[in-house]
Amino acid sequence: MSDPDSRTGKRYATEAILAYLDRIHAGHDTGLEAAFTTPEREGIPAIMVSPSEGRLLELILRMIAAKKVVEIGTLVGYSAIRMAAALPAHGKLWSIEADPKHAEVARRNIAAAGCADRVEVVEGPARDILSSLEVHGPFDAVFVDADKGSYDHYGTWAEANLRQGGLLLGDNAHLFGNLLDESDTARAMRRFHERAAQVFHSTCIPTPDGLLLAIKK
Repeated sequence: MSDPDSRTGKRYATEAILAYLDRIHAGHDTGLEAAFTTPEREGIPAIMVSPSEGRLLELILRMIAAKKVVEIGTLVGYSAIRMAAALPAHGKLWSIEADPKHAEVARRNIAAAGCADRVEVVEGPARDILSSLEVHGPFDAVFVDADKGSYDHYGTWAEANLRQGGLLLGDNAHLFGNLLDESDTARAMRRFHERAAQVFHSTCIPTPDGLLLAIKK
């Protein structure tokens, strides 16, 4: 039974508690810290997953013994480094990044973290790149953290290219509080949710902005 106070919206996890938990459960080595602090140094928006969310991605991939993973949206490589830690020596993560500057920075961070043998940053718009990756499938997991108005497209691609039991993961699934708006982006995100609920075993984990987790039937 949940604590009655949870229904009032009272928040127990203060910033200090969250920082403590990040440090204990999702601490950074040198490579992760360099990647995580890159946006501040490089003038890039810090729109990547948090330490605990990155650690969650890693643990989820470990649970399914993932070997082949696609990430849509690399940014500076932080989440790629997190997920690469879950892969065996012969595993592979293909991470797609549309922005050339971000792709260059991500490759540098990934190499510095010792993950270049398991992570390939594929530069270009995901809608153009995804079909070229199909030869490597079926995949164990697809993580989506890119342009929100294309999530429905990415979900459909994942549905076709994941193995049975493979995972579809989608960050920002609450759409920054705008999921129920009537914008084109919100409608696309709702299609992403609704299709996942129809063809996968799915839920939305209540991370700060929602993480869709779906298992292919």
